Amino acid sequence: MRILLAEDERDMNMLITKILKKEGYSVDSCFDGEEASEYLRGADYDAAILDIMMPKKDGYKVVEELRNRGSEIPVIFLTAKDGIQDRVKGLDIGADDYLIKPFDFDELLARIRAMTRRRGAHTSSIIKIGDLEIDTAARSVKRGNRNIELSAREFSILEYLAANKGRVLSREQIESHVWNYEYEGGTNVVDVYISYLRKKIDAAGETKLIHTVWGTGWTLKEG
Repeated sequence: MRILLAEDERDMNMLITKILKKEGYSVDSCFDGEEASEYLRGADYDAAILDIMMPKKDGYKVVEELRNRGSEIPVIFLTAKDGIQDRVKGLDIGADDYLIKPFDFDELLARIRAMTRRRGAHTSSIIKIGDLEIDTAARSVKRGNRNIELSAREFSILEYLAANKGRVLSREQIESHVWNYEYEGGTNVVDVYISYLRKKIDAAGETKLIHTVWGTGWTLKEG
């Protein structure tokens, strides 16, 4: 999943970014509200984490503009303001959740998972395609009785395919969701990772789940 983080406190920004990347998320980070608005206009994110009191434009204004454009991207506000009216204002403007500083990072990660599940079709952390089971909370994968070890990047690609099961995703879509703005890789990097996944997911004798649609992209589905 690709996440935008807008937090003007640089040490906090760096720490949250590091933790999110360790969990396998692709992260674009910025330090003020104007930058956040530019990022949100220029890319398709799965979620945004926004500080409220930012330079140039506050988080309320960023979300207000986002919702006025018709975007439904899930948003968590981070703030030191714990008054009930502040929380009501944030939720009324269009935020999905509200986390008061200081907060526990495990709670932030749990709220991201819950928020993105609500946006999609899944109400639990388990996604099943045939005998393939993906636990997005535990970041574990098994097929039948076989546990499958994946790198963080492999898991991110598989999770994105699973969240869009049956839908054909292009190379550009996968690259955009799994890598961030700073990525400058080769043109075939997605192909390479799909090859890695095939070797692990579609072992010899098992029904193929990862399908190539020539000239278009890949899809994860039964049969």
